[in-house]
Amino acid sequence: MDAIECMKTRRSIRAFLDRPVPRTVVEDIVDCGRLAATAVNIQPWIFVAVEDARLREQIADITDYGKFIARAPVCIAVFCSNVKYFLEDGSAATQNLLNAARAHGLGSCWVAGHKKKYAEKVRDLLGVVPIIVMTAYGELDTAVAAASGDAKLVPSVASSPQGRRSTSRSRRT
Repeated sequence: MDAIECMKTRRSIRAFLDRPVPRTVVEDIVDCGRLAATAVNIQPWIFVAVEDARLREQIADITDYGKFIARAPVCIAVFCSNVKYFLEDGSAATQNLLNAARAHGLGSCWVAGHKKKYAEKVRDLLGVVPIIVMTAYGELDTAVAAASGDAKLVPSVASSPQGRRSTSRSRRT
């Protein structure tokens, strides 16, 4: 899939199949986040890929609009150090994550984190610096999505080749 098609067809997906996302795909998605534009190349981010179902349920319970995180096979939380442009840098990285997921044929959804009342609780749960955003990833469950009207938003996608290993600062839990 080319970049323009990826950006024009990416949608927020909140219904996922109960199927794990291969480690190489998660690593490639995180690597794409790491390659985002950043002010003076500070790269203040830390990516935490949460695959543990119990931990995803805890995160989902803490959020107000991210309950579907519990049903996603993986949640990638983006954290940034408190530098001048951390919000812009973290947002750029998050957009890269979402587009990379789309290119891999996965659905995803951005869940706000910065300035939310639950941000510190999620940060403490995962043991990292201030949170910017969480995103859920997985294969679209068309049956559930059709019932909610989401299925028409995601055209089928050809599989992308598996990615390279990530060199970003990241943690998997």
